[in-house]
Amino acid sequence: MDLSRPRGSLWREFFLVASLLACGIRQASGQIFITQILGIKGYSTILAVDNVPEDVQEYSWYRGANDSAGNMIISYKLPSTQQPGPMYTGRERVNREGDLVIRPTALNDTGNYTVRVVASNETHRATGWLEVVELGSNPSLSVNATSLVENMDSVAANCHTNATNITWYVNYGPISGSDRMRISPDGKTLVILRIRRSERTLQCAIESFPDIFQRSEVISLTVSYGPDYVLLRSNPYAFNGIMKAEIGSQVEMECVAYSLPALKYHWIHNGSLLNISDATMNLSSLAWEQMGSYRCIVENPVTQLTFYEDIRIQAPRILSVVHREFSILEPTVVLLIVWIVAAGVYLCGVLIHALINRYSNRTNRAT
Repeated sequence: MDLSRPRGSLWREFFLVASLLACGIRQASGQIFITQILGIKGYSTILAVDNVPEDVQEYSWYRGANDSAGNMIISYKLPSTQQPGPMYTGRERVNREGDLVIRPTALNDTGNYTVRVVASNETHRATGWLEVVELGSNPSLSVNATSLVENMDSVAANCHTNATNITWYVNYGPISGSDRMRISPDGKTLVILRIRRSERTLQCAIESFPDIFQRSEVISLTVSYGPDYVLLRSNPYAFNGIMKAEIGSQVEMECVAYSLPALKYHWIHNGSLLNISDATMNLSSLAWEQMGSYRCIVENPVTQLTFYEDIRIQAPRILSVVHREFSILEPTVVLLIVWIVAAGVYLCGVLIHALINRYSNRTNRAT
């Protein structure tokens, strides 16, 4: 990250005040001055010039306390012309505000720098001292274990540094303390309880300077999990654990489960263990003795979790249709006709008798 400061920022004001106090310089009103006093080896440094007039035509930067031609690093003539000088190293440029940018900064960049600002009516000069420092060693990181089981194991990480402003990163993102992620009061120890499969990397960092972070190496975690569940897929399709398949047809069965590390597979047919260790079983030509129940067992050797799923292969039912002829013998037909006629005569007689009785009763009542 660049050690650069936006104009008007708090750190810029801090460096400015420190520079003035250290050098015993009192800048008069209307006089330009350089505000940068500190650079970091390997990072970008900006020597900022402030209090410049509005009608600037050219900025020229020099190595040393004077603006002699032999000391010139680079000049910038508005609107966009840059001209390198004898002290140019290929790492310097001037931005639109006239600041000198050194990228990356080296230890031997320490020293005086002079800027000459040419305006329409006059020329301004200012000199400032740049101190380039080297960052200390990066923090190191250690953990008690890198192979863990999800929701069972915990991991403890230690950031080895003398600094106190430590930031912890999980999956490259900064984290803060919580009920499950606990950071020690000195910030040097992180404990993650009941590790999750999504928590794959750990790292710590220290902020040596504002916005300058020194990071430790990244430690990768292997979190074993599962199997979450087991699904037994088949062709032909099985409904409610029953597969209908004809003798001689092709049958495929596959166990599907999510897990880390890879699962071990076992197949059982009608209570007998089969010599199959793959996730799939293929019966190219189904035989009668291959009918029956199958069980797929998945086993995670690290989490020690085991699940299974059952399926049953049955032959489809064949519905037979029986055609029967209905026939009646001729004597039987004659008998039926006689019986029907007799029954009709009898019913007619009963009806006539009932009508006669009813009529007689009415006549007797009338007399």
